[in-house]
Amino acid sequence: MPRMPFSCSIAVVLLAFSFAGCGGYSSTASVNGGGPVAPYITAQPTNQTVTAGQPATFTAAATGSPAPTVQWQVSTDGGVTFNNLGGATSTTLSFTTAVSQNGNKYRAVFTNTAGSVNSTAASLTVNASSSGGSTDVVTHHYDVSRSGVNSTETLLNTTNVNSTTFGKVGEFAVDGQIDGQALFLSQLSIPGQGNKDVVYVATENDTVYAVDAQSIGGSSATVLWKTRVLPSGESPGTSLPCGNISPNGVTATPVIDRTRNAIYVEAMSQNFAGNIIHRLHALDLTNGNELFGGPTTITATYPGTGGHSSGGVVTFDPSVQHDRAALLESGGTIYTAWSGLWGDCGPYSAWVIAFDAGTLKQNGAIDLVPNNSGGGMWMGGGGPAADSSGNVYVISGNGFGDTPGMNSYGNSFVKLSTSAGLKVGDYFTPFNTLNEDGRDADFGSAGPLLLPDLVDASNTTRHLAVGAGKDGNLYVVNRDNMGQFNSTKNNVYQQFPLSSNENHSSPVFFNNTVYICPENNTLKAFAVSKALLATSPSTQSSHVFGGNGAVVTVSANVAAEGIVWALDWGAGILFAYDASNLTRELYDSNQAASNRDHFSAVGGHFIAPMVANGRVYVGTKTSVAVFGLLP
Repeated sequence: MPRMPFSCSIAVVLLAFSFAGCGGYSSTASVNGGGPVAPYITAQPTNQTVTAGQPATFTAAATGSPAPTVQWQVSTDGGVTFNNLGGATSTTLSFTTAVSQNGNKYRAVFTNTAGSVNSTAASLTVNASSSGGSTDVVTHHYDVSRSGVNSTETLLNTTNVNSTTFGKVGEFAVDGQIDGQALFLSQLSIPGQGNKDVVYVATENDTVYAVDAQSIGGSSATVLWKTRVLPSGESPGTSLPCGNISPNGVTATPVIDRTRNAIYVEAMSQNFAGNIIHRLHALDLTNGNELFGGPTTITATYPGTGGHSSGGVVTFDPSVQHDRAALLESGGTIYTAWSGLWGDCGPYSAWVIAFDAGTLKQNGAIDLVPNNSGGGMWMGGGGPAADSSGNVYVISGNGFGDTPGMNSYGNSFVKLSTSAGLKVGDYFTPFNTLNEDGRDADFGSAGPLLLPDLVDASNTTRHLAVGAGKDGNLYVVNRDNMGQFNSTKNNVYQQFPLSSNENHSSPVFFNNTVYICPENNTLKAFAVSKALLATSPSTQSSHVFGGNGAVVTVSANVAAEGIVWALDWGAGILFAYDASNLTRELYDSNQAASNRDHFSAVGGHFIAPMVANGRVYVGTKTSVAVFGLLP
């Protein structure tokens, strides 16, 4: 065999070495003497161990020609799959941690014109703080499936929640009515103040509050910051053509992204001329300052001839649109779902509008009734839900001039595909939807619930969702084939009568049971077995809840000590029930003598009690009432 010259041998060895080992050149590298050179890792991120609420910082570096860009990714399944973190495009990734991020893996992807390379994946270990709790409540009903369950509650149980040991421990004033659910972060690092458990609420006066949860007692509380999300010269909305909220500022429950250090808020305001404006804000969790160049003024267009249209294009009309539905964050995107104003005035449309969580730039918009109007997603204070594939689910209300099955999705349970913009992936419309339109019998008067995977009697895994509106029926849809529209029958997975009254209660799910409370009715529990709901309640409360019923939540220690919390907003009473037996009332705020646990009048009709770290938070017209174990 011919012998290779020594100098050539060295070149081959060096070239081979450059392609070898973790963090070397990518397989698309180009080595051609002065041409582009693919990225090469020079510093790998290292594993981090922190206490919840403390920052975690990962750093990576790479060289290449041209200089590579970087995109950080996270894996929540042990490194099987990774997803991009929006806005994480510098060599250092830093964020405030939560226990829910324990076990996540983070890596950096460096890219240039010659190729790309992944860093090693660094693990994050998040230990619970010693404050007695580590719960984060970052969205309405606790998660994107809208289960309604906080399963990390270790302080409250079915024994100590009674009027002897549990009651109102404080109530602090705010500057306007609260219509959304309170949110909560455990052990957030506040510069200059240390780690704090923080409660976040937003008012119809366009003010967002961050309050030290541990400071709440009597009528006092330490406000860490408050921000009024109004430009100079503007005020909350009052010049509205109809409606039952005045002033109208922040109605929808915000959403928190702890990794981005942001709380996202949709706010209505009006300028000096009375023009209505809607904006999406991202506020710094630690100081309330605007982030990402925000806020973003909300506008949208979509092909169609209905609603506020001209020349075959429907345009978002801020004066008649209202964001009542809770915000959703899924896959790095913030989703807003829109209704009209109370009174159904004006040519409003069924808009779903999406924004990049890292930039606040709009990245999707769809009108579900493009050739007519109405179809608002009221959803009783609930919000859009999302599945593990990133599909988004909404329930729309009655439309005006609907043509069901013909690119018109008023009064429908809708699955939106998000992989290539917002598109209708599937839907279910009741067969008698035109009759329901005429009766104002909105399907979308309450929000959706996505059930976990359930196995039926034939050993088939089912992917189901639950919804119930004003027509008195409870619907269970198959998310793999929702049933679409048939003018003579409902091709739906399951349907049964729920109540003779309207429903505004977004259902919740705990321990194979669905809980729901229609208006002027009892709180009901429906057992789930072999992927079917029982058609009659297994147990129900003795108390009859008034107008609009109740939007309930559940606290539990994993699957034990379940407590169902429900607010009768008209009567002004907070109730707690044993989740395994709703006939067992554990507590209500009228039980204690001398009005000890009474609280200010509630304005919002769809207030969901929020439970975190041993306390229960309820928004009112003028305050936040807080309940917990008595000293």
